[in-house]
Amino acid sequence: MNPNVRRLPMTALGVLFLAVMLFPVYWMVNSSLQSSSGATTRDWFPLDATLSGYAKAITEQGQNFVTSLLIALGTVVLTLVIATPAAYGLSRFRSRGASAFVLVLLVTQMIPAMVIANALYPLFNSLFLINNVFGLILANTAAGIPFAVLLIRAFMGSIPRALVEAAMVDGAGQLRAFVSIVVPISKNAIVTAALFTFLSAWSDFLFALTLTSTPEVRPITLGIYDYISANTQDWDTVMATAVLASVPAALLLIFAQRYIAAGAVAGAVK
Repeated sequence: MNPNVRRLPMTALGVLFLAVMLFPVYWMVNSSLQSSSGATTRDWFPLDATLSGYAKAITEQGQNFVTSLLIALGTVVLTLVIATPAAYGLSRFRSRGASAFVLVLLVTQMIPAMVIANALYPLFNSLFLINNVFGLILANTAAGIPFAVLLIRAFMGSIPRALVEAAMVDGAGQLRAFVSIVVPISKNAIVTAALFTFLSAWSDFLFALTLTSTPEVRPITLGIYDYISANTQDWDTVMATAVLASVPAALLLIFAQRYIAAGAVAGAVK
């Protein structure tokens, strides 16, 4: 039998799975281009497309969009500043408690975000970090550091020690070798960690719900939540807001996919 014929059922199955996964995205975009009506009464195609929902979404949710962007970018910067040298230390310097520390990092990934948010509330309240953008950055950073450390450490563990030792023989100290040798080589892993950290902070809902109570500090996820509860009939604006909130994540995934593939493979195969 022709190999192409044998692969046909699997190809058809793959196309079916892809269609099922992409349908919610299509329906979100389709609904955002139609005038206000019930979510279940939309046409299959936006024959009379309108951008009024996008105009209203930008007007009413623009500040929330900027707030989410500040939180996500701040979380990425702070997470990488802490996680990158920590990962290097765990991969290069063999200390007695390193394995136990890595195990602790793994265990923290199993703790539900709601438990962490409830534990942070009294601490942040005493430090006046409730309803504060910096407070949300700290909360998301605390949740993102363990994963970033584990990911970057796996990659740095595959870097030949001779490279760092050669730099030190030439007169570079530990810090200079780290900045000039290790960080450039680990670019793929660092970009991958940055992307996952951004996506996690951008889509955060529980920390925002627990640590904020005023409309002045409202990320886009909470803005959509409040918007749905207040405008359950205005589905074109709700869906337009969801589309706009998906754009940064989609663009990052498109432009960083080659770094993600290289970082994930290099980190997994040591």
